[in-house]
Amino acid sequence: MEKIKVGISRCLLGDKVRYDGGHQHDRYLTDTLGKFFDYVPVCPEVEYGLPIPREAMRLIGSPEAPRIVTIKTGIDHTEGMLKWSEKKLKVLEKEQLCGFIFKSKSPSSGMQGVKVYTESGIPIKKGIGIFAGTFMKHFSLLPVEDDGRLNDPKIRENFIERVFVYKRWQEFLKEGGEHGSLVDFHSDHKYLIMSHSPKHLTELGRIVADARRSKDERNAIYSETMMNALKLTATKKKNTNCLHHIMGYFKNDLTTNEKHELLEIIDDYHKGIIPLIVPVVLLKHYVRKYEKTYLKRQFYLNPHPMELMLRNHV
Repeated sequence: MEKIKVGISRCLLGDKVRYDGGHQHDRYLTDTLGKFFDYVPVCPEVEYGLPIPREAMRLIGSPEAPRIVTIKTGIDHTEGMLKWSEKKLKVLEKEQLCGFIFKSKSPSSGMQGVKVYTESGIPIKKGIGIFAGTFMKHFSLLPVEDDGRLNDPKIRENFIERVFVYKRWQEFLKEGGEHGSLVDFHSDHKYLIMSHSPKHLTELGRIVADARRSKDERNAIYSETMMNALKLTATKKKNTNCLHHIMGYFKNDLTTNEKHELLEIIDDYHKGIIPLIVPVVLLKHYVRKYEKTYLKRQFYLNPHPMELMLRNHV
């Protein structure tokens, strides 16, 4: 499988580019996700022109429009960092990224919860790093996360799922983005989207069926609605609803005992006794056994590589 291009804060790869000359190597990102992701490293502070090591910086002012300054000497690098960011974004446009992993708490790369020191001197954890903020505004639909949040199994599964969906969407556009292909794309992602937001699924269905819009307009609205839907958490309640829907395709195939067993397993998942992977594996078994072609195409049952074992923990 072709690796997916994902941007990443360079220090997370083990490169010694931190202000103190150190790094924040994350083995999960390099050794596990690195088998599927082709990383495009970025270090805003070094690429902007600061040395290694260098004086540490922090955000000051208001969380809405913070400034990035050195802690001891008070040198303001905001304007220079913003100008560099604008140029970097144009370079990154050519990379066709499908996601970005930021360094948490960084005044340049933190995507949320970065300390901002106000006039009172008391930090407020509501800031966004200078580069991360410009990146997320420019690539508003791109899946983004930081290394700290990725320690949460649900957030990790959601992020990686969105990266793979975004990659498939990019491939759909490269192939022409025609209406017939959109119908297939929507159909193949039906239960995956349902697991995040049945409301958005209905809205996406209307977008696909609306013949009044131009191709580009329709695809733009669809992609925005879809990616917003996938940001919503796939809860046990919503997953259980999907599992029951999929089970309905086997109402004329399963024996009474098989139906009872599957219902018990889905219920055990709903109660939090077993992880999602258990009912999904059983359903995939029945999909193969009874040759359900429509379900074979459903990315809900295969949203990302099994080797990542993401659904073993949600």
